[in-house]
Order: sequence, then C-alpha cells, then structure tokens
Amino acid sequence: MPELVVTALLAPSRLSLKLLRAFMWSLVFSAALVAAAVYGCIAFTHVLCRPRRGCCGRPRSAPPACVSDPTLGEHCFLTLKSSGLRLHYVSAGRGNGPLMLFLHGFPENWFSWRYQLWEFQSRFHVVAVDLRGYGPSDAPRDVDCYTMDLLMTDIQDIILGLGYSRCILVAHDWGALIAWNFSIYYPSLVERMVIVSAAPMSVYQDYSIHHIGQFFRSNYVFLFQLPWLPEKLLSMSDFQILKTTLTHRKRGIPHLTPNELEAFLYDFSQPGGLTGPLNYYRNLFRNFPLEPQELATPTLLLWGEEDTYFEQGLVGAISSRFVPGRLEAHILPGVGHWIPQSNPGEMHEYMWAFLQDLLD
Repeated sequence: MPELVVTALLAPSRLSLKLLRAFMWSLVFSAALVAAAVYGCIAFTHVLCRPRRGCCGRPRSAPPACVSDPTLGEHCFLTLKSSGLRLHYVSAGRGNGPLMLFLHGFPENWFSWRYQLWEFQSRFHVVAVDLRGYGPSDAPRDVDCYTMDLLMTDIQDIILGLGYSRCILVAHDWGALIAWNFSIYYPSLVERMVIVSAAPMSVYQDYSIHHIGQFFRSNYVFLFQLPWLPEKLLSMSDFQILKTTLTHRKRGIPHLTPNELEAFLYDFSQPGGLTGPLNYYRNLFRNFPLEPQELATPTLLLWGEEDTYFEQGLVGAISSRFVPGRLEAHILPGVGHWIPQSNPGEMHEYMWAFLQDLLD
C-alpha cells in the first residue's frame, strides 16, 4: 500500500491520540495548580506555627549513626554499564544463596529495608540499592534522565553487575512501579517478585479512571509535576511535610525513632536532594495512555488494608491482569502503606513461605 495512503488512513487515529494527550495534560496541570495551592497553605501553616525553623530546610552535616550499623551490611558502589552512573548499595550475605534485590519508594532510601536485610541475609545475598537520584547515588538533574526505560536499564545493570543472571526482586511504592515494568520487559532476569503497596502503572491508570477517589488519594502526584515549587514546599519548616508523611500517627510509620527519621531526611536535606526523586513523578504521564499488559512473573503481593495512598480495589484489578496461578495476594488487616517498616514480622512470614521451594 502506498505510503501516502497509509499516512492518510492513520491520520484520524494520530489526531485523536494527540487530542487525548492534550486533554490529559490540561487536566494534569489544572490538578497540579490546585494541589500547589493546597500544599502551599499546608507548608506556610507549618512555617507560621514553627517560625524558628524558617522557610528552608536545614542541611544535615552528617548522617545519623544508625545508617552505619555494620549488621545491616557493607556499603558499596557499582558503576552501571549502560549509563556510567555510580549507584550506592548495602550488601550482606554474599555467598549465602540467590540474589535478593530491594527497591525502595519515596520518600525513602535503602535504609527502609533494614529489617529485611537483617532477616534474609542468612539464606540470600541481600542488596538494598539507592536508586538513581537518591542519597550517595549519582543524581542527574535533567527530568529526561528518570524515564521508566532508563530506570529499568539501571536494574538490569545492577543484577548483571553484581554477577547474577536472575534475582528475587522485592519492591515497595515507587520501587514497585519499576519492578512491575521490569518483570514485563526483562522476565528472564526475575525469578520471583515480592511487591508491597503499588500497582502497575497501566492498572493504576485504568482503575483511577473508574474510581475518582483514587485520584484524591494520590493528589501529591499532581503537585510533583511542577518544576522547583514542590522542592520548595517540601523543604519548608525544615521538611515538615516529609516529617509528617513519615511520622503521622495514622498515616506514617509506627514507632519510627528520631534517628531513623533522620536517616531519610539527611539525603533530602543535601543540595538538590529532592530534585532527583521528584523527577520520577515528572515522568509518570509521559507515555499516557498505557496499554493493558499481562503479568506472568510469580509474585507475592502484600497490601495494607488501611493504606492511605492506594485503594484496596487495586488488588482485584491487579489480579485480573495475571496469568492464573502466578499471583499470591494478601491484604493485611489494620496495616497502612509502609509494610516493610511497620509490619516486618508479617511480611517476613509471607516471604519465607513464598520462597521456601527455592531453598529446599
């Protein structure tokens, strides 16, 4: 068929897609402006209530001692083959079994996996990485350096760079978004997955369109689409919004100590420490609309019944995309979003049972 005819036939579809994307971006930026107004009021209220903290975050001069706990593992760096970026990771149990690779969420870092590093190093080589943009890992400034394709390539380079051909991928929140995609595009590198509190982006997209309440739960995502302003608001009153996120009595991490809180705030308080992590969000809508994808990697899914950020209905939506028999899902009653830190004992029981056949 002549190229001119093909172009003419595809023109209506291409135009429709462009109009759909333009409409989507108009909605996203409208929501971003509303979110900016709301979070701006919250941030300035914190400043008024705590005027001595001022309008900027206080840079921490040194990390807290808890991140140097030798029982957690050895601090190392790995230079990635594809990008040349240098990523920080903590490693323990080398030689004790298969590679178990942990991917953290926001606003966290490798330290969010401290309980799992202690628990599984006796039978696995456990590695908790600081993703690009976080902590001591390299942090490119450009938004385009945080696309999903590049993040997945990072995970491939980590697995191969550590000397493995497969891994057990354990991921939470933003790390889980990467893990879902990675299992689809690099299935040969993932033996099993343990996913905590996150849905694949295509599932989240379709579910949110039909459940408007999910948009309100994820309102911060729209704020993070804006340049520089989110960094400013999150840092005001010495990072009070982040402090509240992590320590709130109902929505935060129970029993988080001041030193453990500082293990997260230290990295974000460094110059440019928030920009890399927020650039993940600034790429969320890049490929909208997303096509439904079939999920086949054997996966343990853990979800908190009282998760503030994601509705329980997403668990059923995820299950509908799976090859039968490949998903084991558990909703933990009375539990929130931060399962690896709030309920490590329950998480470990499910994980040991899920992975037992690999150890026999």
